[in-house]
Amino acid sequence: MLAQLNSAAFIDALEELSGIQGLIADTRLIGGGLHQIGRGGKLNVHADFNYFEATRLHRRLNVLLYLNRDWRSEWGGQLELWTHDLAFCQRSIEPEFNRMVIFATTSTSFHGHPKPLTCPSNVTRKSLALYYYTAYPGPDAQAAHSTLFHEVPGD
Repeated sequence: MLAQLNSAAFIDALEELSGIQGLIADTRLIGGGLHQIGRGGKLNVHADFNYFEATRLHRRLNVLLYLNRDWRSEWGGQLELWTHDLAFCQRSIEPEFNRMVIFATTSTSFHGHPKPLTCPSNVTRKSLALYYYTAYPGPDAQAAHSTLFHEVPGD
């Protein structure tokens, strides 16, 4: 699966979809790979780091593939996409099996699942996370920064 999501054909499709040319897959999975969160776990709303010094590449796209068979909405874990000013959650996405979410990585692409999971103790929320970079910054680039966590209404 990782080989397919890092393949030239998939990257070509991402470039066409996003309009971002010269995408480079993060084959080292720096922060990416399998993410698994159990009961009570959460991921506070944040904007991801935008520059990786070791490679001198600019992070541009996130791809999340959910691996949760029989996930129940009442367990939580919905991916929340927040407005650039953190005023409100603009979209909530169920982490359903085989659902893929693709979004731009910017200094204001705030996302997370900030409410603790209420799934049974023997169930985890699973996703495959992949990141794509370019050798040049995006049009809305800000100074290089690490992941920016924020408080949001209701926290």
